[in-house]
Amino acid sequence: MNKYIAEFVGTFFLVLTIGCTGIGAGAGVIAPLAIGAALMVMVYAGGHVSGAHYNPAVTLGVLIRGKVNVADVVPYWIAQFVAAAIAALLTSRVLRVGVPVTAITPHVGPALLAEFLFTFALVYVVLNTATAEGTSGNSFYGLAIGMTVMTGAFAVGDISGGAFNPAVALGICVLGISSWGNIWIYLLANFAAAVVAAVIFQLINPPMQTTPIATDEPPYQTPD
Repeated sequence: MNKYIAEFVGTFFLVLTIGCTGIGAGAGVIAPLAIGAALMVMVYAGGHVSGAHYNPAVTLGVLIRGKVNVADVVPYWIAQFVAAAIAALLTSRVLRVGVPVTAITPHVGPALLAEFLFTFALVYVVLNTATAEGTSGNSFYGLAIGMTVMTGAFAVGDISGGAFNPAVALGICVLGISSWGNIWIYLLANFAAAVVAAVIFQLINPPMQTTPIATDEPPYQTPD
Protein backbone atom coordinates (compact mmCIF):
# COMPACT_ATOMS: atom_id res chain seq x y z
CA MET A 1 0.00 0.00 0.00
CA ASN A 2 2.87 2.42 0.74
CA LYS A 3 3.97 2.49 -2.88
CA TYR A 4 0.45 3.26 -4.10
CA ILE A 5 0.22 6.15 -1.65
CA ALA A 6 3.58 7.43 -2.90
CA GLU A 7 2.33 7.26 -6.50
CA PHE A 8 -0.82 9.14 -5.49
CA VAL A 9 1.09 11.91 -3.70
CA GLY A 10 3.62 12.43 -6.48
CA THR A 11 1.04 12.47 -9.26
CA PHE A 12 -1.21 14.75 -7.21
CA PHE A 13 1.44 17.44 -6.81
CA LEU A 14 2.52 17.15 -10.43
CA VAL A 15 -1.02 17.75 -11.71
CA LEU A 16 -1.71 20.38 -9.05
CA THR A 17 1.33 22.31 -10.24
CA ILE A 18 0.23 21.96 -13.86
CA GLY A 19 -3.22 23.29 -13.00
CA CYS A 20 -2.10 26.18 -10.83
CA THR A 21 0.58 27.39 -13.25
CA GLY A 22 -1.17 26.47 -16.47
CA ILE A 23 -4.23 28.63 -15.92
CA GLY A 24 -4.56 32.13 -14.54
CA ALA A 25 -1.72 34.41 -13.51
CA GLY A 26 0.81 31.60 -13.27
CA ALA A 27 0.82 30.79 -17.00
CA GLY A 28 3.71 31.59 -19.29
CA VAL A 29 7.38 30.76 -18.99
CA ILE A 30 6.97 29.88 -15.30
CA ALA A 31 4.75 26.89 -15.99
CA PRO A 32 7.31 24.55 -17.63
CA LEU A 33 9.93 25.46 -15.03
CA ALA A 34 7.56 24.81 -12.13
CA ILE A 35 6.24 21.56 -13.63
CA GLY A 36 9.71 20.18 -14.27
CA ALA A 37 10.82 21.16 -10.78
CA ALA A 38 7.72 19.60 -9.20
CA LEU A 39 8.34 16.33 -10.98
CA MET A 40 12.02 16.38 -10.05
CA VAL A 41 11.46 16.82 -6.32
CA MET A 42 8.66 14.26 -6.24
CA VAL A 43 10.88 11.73 -8.03
CA TYR A 44 13.55 12.23 -5.40
CA ALA A 45 10.93 12.01 -2.65
CA GLY A 46 9.21 8.84 -3.80
CA GLY A 47 11.82 6.96 -5.78
CA HIS A 48 12.83 4.73 -2.89
CA VAL A 49 9.22 3.85 -2.06
CA SER A 50 7.38 3.23 -5.34
CA GLY A 51 9.90 4.00 -8.05
CA ALA A 52 8.16 7.36 -8.49
CA HIS A 53 6.54 6.75 -11.86
CA TYR A 54 3.67 9.28 -11.51
CA ASN A 55 2.77 8.43 -15.10
CA PRO A 56 0.90 5.40 -16.48
CA ALA A 57 3.11 5.45 -19.58
CA VAL A 58 6.25 5.28 -17.43
CA THR A 59 4.72 2.38 -15.51
CA LEU A 60 4.11 0.57 -18.79
CA GLY A 61 7.68 1.19 -19.92
CA VAL A 62 9.09 -0.01 -16.59
CA LEU A 63 6.84 -3.09 -16.81
CA ILE A 64 8.29 -4.00 -20.21
CA ARG A 65 11.73 -3.31 -18.74
CA GLY A 66 10.92 -5.87 -16.03
CA LYS A 67 11.31 -3.51 -13.07
CA VAL A 68 7.74 -3.47 -11.75
CA ASN A 69 5.58 -6.38 -10.68
CA VAL A 70 2.69 -7.15 -13.02
CA ALA A 71 0.32 -7.17 -10.04
CA ASP A 72 1.28 -3.57 -9.23
CA VAL A 73 0.52 -2.08 -12.64
CA VAL A 74 -3.25 -1.61 -12.31
CA PRO A 75 -3.03 -0.28 -8.71
CA TYR A 76 -0.33 2.15 -9.88
CA TRP A 77 -2.55 3.32 -12.72
CA ILE A 78 -5.54 3.72 -10.39
CA ALA A 79 -3.50 5.78 -7.92
CA GLN A 80 -2.12 7.96 -10.73
CA PHE A 81 -5.45 8.62 -12.45
CA VAL A 82 -7.36 9.23 -9.21
CA ALA A 83 -4.66 11.62 -7.97
CA ALA A 84 -4.74 13.53 -11.25
CA ALA A 85 -8.53 13.88 -11.13
CA ILE A 86 -8.55 15.05 -7.51
CA ALA A 87 -5.74 17.55 -8.09
CA ALA A 88 -7.54 18.94 -11.14
CA LEU A 89 -10.83 19.25 -9.27
CA LEU A 90 -9.15 20.97 -6.31
CA THR A 91 -7.51 23.43 -8.68
CA SER A 92 -10.61 24.23 -10.73
CA ARG A 93 -13.11 24.25 -7.84
CA VAL A 94 -11.03 25.88 -5.10
CA LEU A 95 -7.59 27.27 -5.95
CA ARG A 96 -8.42 28.73 -9.37
CA VAL A 97 -12.18 28.91 -9.07
CA GLY A 98 -13.72 31.42 -11.45
CA VAL A 99 -10.60 31.78 -13.59
CA PRO A 100 -11.63 31.49 -17.27
CA VAL A 101 -9.99 28.63 -19.16
CA THR A 102 -9.86 28.34 -22.93
CA ALA A 103 -9.38 24.81 -24.19
CA ILE A 104 -6.50 24.25 -26.59
CA THR A 105 -7.37 23.21 -30.13
CA PRO A 106 -4.49 21.02 -31.28
CA HIS A 107 -4.13 19.73 -34.83
CA VAL A 108 -4.32 15.96 -34.56
CA GLY A 109 -1.23 15.02 -36.59
CA PRO A 110 1.25 17.42 -34.99
CA ALA A 111 -0.20 16.79 -31.52
CA LEU A 112 0.14 13.01 -31.89
CA LEU A 113 3.72 13.36 -33.06
CA ALA A 114 4.66 15.88 -30.34
CA GLU A 115 3.18 13.71 -27.59
CA PHE A 116 4.81 10.59 -28.98
CA LEU A 117 8.27 12.14 -29.31
CA PHE A 118 8.52 13.67 -25.86
CA THR A 119 6.82 10.79 -24.07
CA PHE A 120 9.37 8.58 -25.79
CA ALA A 121 12.11 10.91 -24.55
CA LEU A 122 10.73 10.84 -21.02
CA VAL A 123 10.41 7.05 -20.77
CA TYR A 124 13.79 6.58 -22.48
CA VAL A 125 15.44 8.91 -19.96
CA VAL A 126 13.69 7.20 -17.04
CA LEU A 127 14.82 3.76 -18.12
CA ASN A 128 18.40 4.77 -18.81
CA THR A 129 18.98 6.94 -15.76
CA ALA A 130 16.85 5.14 -13.22
CA THR A 131 16.79 1.43 -14.11
CA ALA A 132 20.02 0.69 -16.01
CA GLU A 133 22.69 -1.08 -14.01
CA GLY A 134 25.31 1.13 -15.63
CA THR A 135 23.81 4.20 -13.96
CA SER A 136 22.62 2.58 -10.72
CA GLY A 137 23.30 4.59 -7.60
CA ASN A 138 23.49 7.90 -9.48
CA SER A 139 22.19 11.14 -7.99
CA PHE A 140 21.05 12.86 -11.18
CA TYR A 141 18.03 10.76 -12.16
CA GLY A 142 15.42 13.13 -10.68
CA LEU A 143 16.95 16.18 -12.32
CA ALA A 144 17.22 14.42 -15.69
CA ILE A 145 13.59 13.28 -15.57
CA GLY A 146 12.22 16.67 -14.47
CA MET A 147 14.23 18.51 -17.10
CA THR A 148 12.97 16.19 -19.83
CA VAL A 149 9.39 17.16 -19.03
CA MET A 150 10.39 20.83 -18.77
CA THR A 151 12.09 20.66 -22.17
CA GLY A 152 9.07 19.02 -23.75
CA ALA A 153 6.72 21.60 -22.27
CA PHE A 154 8.82 24.42 -23.70
CA ALA A 155 9.27 22.72 -27.06
CA VAL A 156 5.79 21.46 -27.90
CA GLY A 157 3.47 22.72 -25.17
CA ASP A 158 1.79 25.03 -27.65
CA ILE A 159 1.34 22.15 -30.13
CA SER A 160 -0.19 19.43 -27.97
CA GLY A 161 -0.55 20.86 -24.49
CA GLY A 162 2.56 19.02 -23.35
CA ALA A 163 1.04 16.19 -21.31
CA PHE A 164 3.46 13.29 -21.99
CA ASN A 165 1.44 11.43 -19.38
CA PRO A 166 -2.05 9.83 -19.59
CA ALA A 167 -2.83 10.90 -16.00
CA VAL A 168 -1.90 14.48 -16.85
CA ALA A 169 -4.11 14.17 -19.94
CA LEU A 170 -7.02 13.29 -17.66
CA GLY A 171 -6.13 16.22 -15.41
CA ILE A 172 -6.03 18.81 -18.18
CA CYS A 173 -9.39 17.55 -19.47
CA VAL A 174 -10.91 17.98 -16.01
CA LEU A 175 -9.34 21.44 -15.82
CA GLY A 176 -10.78 22.39 -19.22
CA ILE A 177 -7.34 23.02 -20.69
CA SER A 178 -8.05 20.28 -23.23
CA SER A 179 -11.41 19.00 -24.44
CA TRP A 180 -12.49 15.46 -23.63
CA GLY A 181 -12.69 14.75 -27.35
CA ASN A 182 -8.90 15.03 -27.55
CA ILE A 183 -7.98 12.66 -24.73
CA TRP A 184 -7.47 9.77 -27.16
CA ILE A 185 -4.55 11.68 -28.70
CA TYR A 186 -2.66 11.57 -25.42
CA LEU A 187 -3.59 8.00 -24.52
CA LEU A 188 -2.56 6.62 -27.91
CA ALA A 189 0.65 8.63 -28.28
CA ASN A 190 1.81 8.27 -24.68
CA PHE A 191 1.31 4.52 -24.35
CA ALA A 192 2.71 3.81 -27.82
CA ALA A 193 5.79 5.90 -27.06
CA ALA A 194 6.34 4.00 -23.80
CA VAL A 195 6.33 0.68 -25.64
CA VAL A 196 8.78 1.89 -28.28
CA ALA A 197 11.10 3.46 -25.68
CA ALA A 198 11.18 0.25 -23.64
CA VAL A 199 11.88 -1.89 -26.71
CA ILE A 200 14.74 0.39 -27.80
CA PHE A 201 16.13 0.39 -24.27
CA GLN A 202 16.24 -3.40 -24.33
CA LEU A 203 17.93 -3.37 -27.73
CA ILE A 204 20.75 -1.00 -26.81
CA ASN A 205 21.46 -2.34 -23.33
CA PRO A 206 23.20 -5.67 -22.68
CA PRO A 207 21.00 -8.60 -21.63
CA MET A 208 22.52 -8.47 -18.14
CA GLN A 209 20.81 -5.10 -17.69
CA THR A 210 17.55 -6.94 -17.03
CA THR A 211 18.77 -8.47 -13.77
CA PRO A 212 16.90 -7.19 -10.72
CA ILE A 213 18.20 -4.08 -9.01
CA ALA A 214 18.74 -4.55 -5.28
CA THR A 215 16.08 -3.02 -3.05
CA ASP A 216 18.52 -0.56 -1.49
CA GLU A 217 19.33 1.09 -4.81
CA PRO A 218 17.31 4.16 -5.68
CA PRO A 219 15.06 4.95 -8.57
CA TYR A 220 12.14 3.32 -10.34
CA GLN A 221 12.59 -0.10 -8.83
CA THR A 222 9.53 -1.42 -7.06
CA PRO A 223 10.13 -2.81 -3.57
CA ASP A 224 8.77 -6.25 -2.79
